Amino acid sequence: MDQQGGILVKKKQIVNLDDKDIKILEELKANSDYTTRQIAKKTLLPVTTVHNRVQKLKREGVIKHYTIEVDNTLLGKNISAYILVSADLKYLKEKHKSQYDLAKEIKKLNCTEKVDIVTGGTDLIVFLRVANIQELDEILLSKMQLIDGVANSRTLVVLNEG
Repeated sequence: MDQQGGILVKKKQIVNLDDKDIKILEELKANSDYTTRQIAKKTLLPVTTVHNRVQKLKREGVIKHYTIEVDNTLLGKNISAYILVSADLKYLKEKHKSQYDLAKEIKKLNCTEKVDIVTGGTDLIVFLRVANIQELDEILLSKMQLIDGVANSRTLVVLNEG
């Protein structure tokens, strides 16, 4: 086990997958709602093989959980944006905090979907969804810029999601 930002992280072992496992995973990625029978039909594998392989992939941690894809426009979340955040590393060090702590604080914003710690000229990349430009403005100026440890940010509004 390693320690990252005060958190113990269990080292993961690489799992070797064969062609059958890969076919099953591709079908589940396309639609996690597929039944074992539907996957078997699409992959031309026996139902019992698919069932046993899916169970094995779950046990080994390859399949962590199933998810859905949401149509955010139907939820009124019409604008997506990436926020490139530069951390105030001096401030964080003085307060005995890390970029992991800063990422956790940013994740508390209700519109935040994902926060990644990255290398390069930016320290964190935040992905969020909001209803409109006014909400984006409020999040950026009234919330994100006021989080201790955020030095500055650059916003990239998504024009078309691929």
